[in-house]
Amino acid sequence: MSECNVDDAASNEAWVPFKDRPEWRDLKPIPQDDGPDPVVQIAYSEQFREVYDYFRAIIAADEKSERALSLTKEAAELNPANYSVWNYRRNILQELNKDLKEELKYISQVIEDNPKNYQVWHHRRVIVEWLEDVTDELKFTEKILKEDAKNYHAWQHRQWCIQQFSLWDQELDYVDRLLKEDLRNNSAWNQRHFIIKNTTGYTDEIIKKELKYSQDFIRKAPNNESAWNYMKGVLQERKLFDFPGVLEFCHELYSKQIRSPFLIACMIDCYEEMLELGKPKKEETLQKATQLCNELAEEHDTLRREYWQYIARSLASKYGADVSGDS
Repeated sequence: MSECNVDDAASNEAWVPFKDRPEWRDLKPIPQDDGPDPVVQIAYSEQFREVYDYFRAIIAADEKSERALSLTKEAAELNPANYSVWNYRRNILQELNKDLKEELKYISQVIEDNPKNYQVWHHRRVIVEWLEDVTDELKFTEKILKEDAKNYHAWQHRQWCIQQFSLWDQELDYVDRLLKEDLRNNSAWNQRHFIIKNTTGYTDEIIKKELKYSQDFIRKAPNNESAWNYMKGVLQERKLFDFPGVLEFCHELYSKQIRSPFLIACMIDCYEEMLELGKPKKEETLQKATQLCNELAEEHDTLRREYWQYIARSLASKYGADVSGDS
């Protein structure tokens, strides 16, 4: 048995024990076997214990009936994270040829109450696969994301729907709307990268467009790490030096006395690339890079002082000899 709700939040005063329900008198419940000497026995409520005793019984009998379907609902309310309950419920739905649209309505309610539960989202995905209908899926995930913009399960389901059913067309507009509402929405930045990577790809033209897009947001909030990560992610398979506008952009902000650690770190990355490529004025470039490392260590990112001191030493060790040779 997987994790349980010991507090039994799903119980209510009107609940009737199975042993008192006439329609269940023919079935003998199967108690949970905790072994002869359980070390730390879980204090299940009486309702939880009885529901799952009868659930084990219907599995043992391989019963797929209306009452069994109803029982899985009670079991899921008590423990929505139980894989076996949802799996058996799906078996019953198929056996009885139930209305999957109704099941989708039901699981929508369950997810709204348990939005960060993997098993309920998995159940929804299977039902959508069986229906081959995603008419309401983007709208549903949007509703969940309004409550929690970083809900991983909702984003994962949304991405699956988009890929599985080719729903790419309007997604960038949705992401743009989310970022205008909250430019620090890291999940929305990730979604933007996911959409572009799987549609147009990062061509030179797209990269230039996305650099400008991210830089416009960075200007509004230079300390927003998400936008900086996106800008660098756009160039993941390229070199920062291939797009000199990146360093120019950084110089622009730095000249305005902006000292965001993400800005300075990006400048260091640019200078390191220049050193790797053996660009002219290597001594000057190394000096700039190590000076910025020291700024971060001593003023703007002191929590990571040792890291930046290490980077400064590494740069000096790797490129210092070459520099002195050129002097």
